[in-house]
Amino acid sequence: MSNDPRAHMRRGLMFVLSSPSGAGKTTLTRRLIQSDPQATLSVSATTRPPRPGETDGVDYYFIDEAAFERMVADGAFLEWAHVFGNRYGTPRAAVEERLARGGDVVFDVDWQGARALAEAASQDVVRVFILPPSIEELERRLTNRGDPRDVIDRRMDRARAEISHWAEYDYVLVNDDVDRCFSDLTAIFAAERLRRDR
Repeated sequence: MSNDPRAHMRRGLMFVLSSPSGAGKTTLTRRLIQSDPQATLSVSATTRPPRPGETDGVDYYFIDEAAFERMVADGAFLEWAHVFGNRYGTPRAAVEERLARGGDVVFDVDWQGARALAEAASQDVVRVFILPPSIEELERRLTNRGDPRDVIDRRMDRARAEISHWAEYDYVLVNDDVDRCFSDLTAIFAAERLRRDR
């Protein structure tokens, strides 16, 4: 057996990003996937119908309620939840296969999803929480999207609830400058890949 640690294949990691709506998580996730060929975005299964332009197997795996129920019963999800009347879940097999081959899987999930993933696969999970610079800035960003006031108020209430879970994460970044935040995010990703236990 070689003493060169590079001779052994590294196990991939599950890189979990969470933030309140408007804090920049989706932008950072897209940049990370585009900049890193070893990283792929986790594709969730959902019972909701496809939206225009969405592709099965790329954006989501679109399945019916009966198929979703069978997958839950078979333990085929790493985590799953009801969200706004539909069901969403992370298929276990695709993620585990990718990790075993040394690939990394990026997750764009809320705190409940992050908690469930950590419970299901704690050895593989790295959690990063993205904070806005302030609650006022978050409200300004949401207002600039042009949504009605009642939608903004609901999102702000949900954001406060989401932010209250920041202490459950391994890393916390403040997205006051997207380029600097992305640089910090990639530094975390690089460091976690080099951990001895990977």
